[in-house]
Amino acid sequence: MTSVDAGKGLPTLGKLELLDVRQVWKHEAHTFTPWLLANADVLGELLGMDLVLSSAEHPVGGFSLDLIGVDEATNETVIIENQLTRTDHGHLGQLLTYAGGTDPVNVVWIATEFREEHRAALDWLNTRTDEDTRFFGIEISAVRIGESVPAPLMRLVVQPNDWGKKVKAIAKGDTAASDRAMAYQEFWTRFLEAVHDRQLGWTTSTKGSPQNWQSLPAGMNGISYTCTFGRSGLSSEIFFQDPDPAVNDARFAAARARLEPALGDILSYEPLQGRKGCRIAQYREGNVGNSADWAEYVTWFIEAQTRLRTAITDAGGLASLSSP
Repeated sequence: MTSVDAGKGLPTLGKLELLDVRQVWKHEAHTFTPWLLANADVLGELLGMDLVLSSAEHPVGGFSLDLIGVDEATNETVIIENQLTRTDHGHLGQLLTYAGGTDPVNVVWIATEFREEHRAALDWLNTRTDEDTRFFGIEISAVRIGESVPAPLMRLVVQPNDWGKKVKAIAKGDTAASDRAMAYQEFWTRFLEAVHDRQLGWTTSTKGSPQNWQSLPAGMNGISYTCTFGRSGLSSEIFFQDPDPAVNDARFAAARARLEPALGDILSYEPLQGRKGCRIAQYREGNVGNSADWAEYVTWFIEAQTRLRTAITDAGGLASLSSP
């Protein structure tokens, strides 16, 4: 057997080496969870989400959830349970306990290896729960080539039925998507461009949502700033959506007490009793179908959000809403 002549222009390739995850992340809670909190885009790319993680070791009753965040494209809550070992019954129980205490849409379990029984359990949950609850299983490993810096390798082993197709359809602007959904996405993309051009720092997202709303993280669990198109026209709002209705009620009341003196009656205060959340919003007429008015709509959304955020900041900030 003759050796390959490297002088003939053939590429020189390295060998991919699979590492022990403990060589990269020494400790699940102290190393891996903080790394994932700082690198949410890696997980978001795998899941097809515009993922922003806002909290590590989030309290749920007497327990601590590893990570909680939101898919900014849809304003849906995402919770994550990490495990730098093979899956076990204990972590499955924790995952379901945290889901019950946070009412998420997306539930993610990350482990180095999934037992077939636990993979089947997540598949069963995806089949039996409603369309607004999704379970994902991800296997995490680490690799490198030669002496290169280690790189994470994530593999999606459990996902809801047709999830991959939905993600690809949105990413490609599939022709099956409605004209209205594409109009929303184009408008919100323009809106986000204006937000970034003005260096407002409200979000890291650059691609608009194909929905009638665009979520903007507030940096506090259970609260988001949101811009929407609805039956009442355009709406710029702060939305309270903690799983505990009592927390929402308290925050809503505190925000109203601070905002009314500053902004008078330009805001609508909507407790939404009996529903999952409540909002404080400013409205004006408008429809995404009126593309000639989009520039005006973008300006209005930014000005309305700026007024709202400034008034809250002047009144002590979002943290003050948790204080009496």
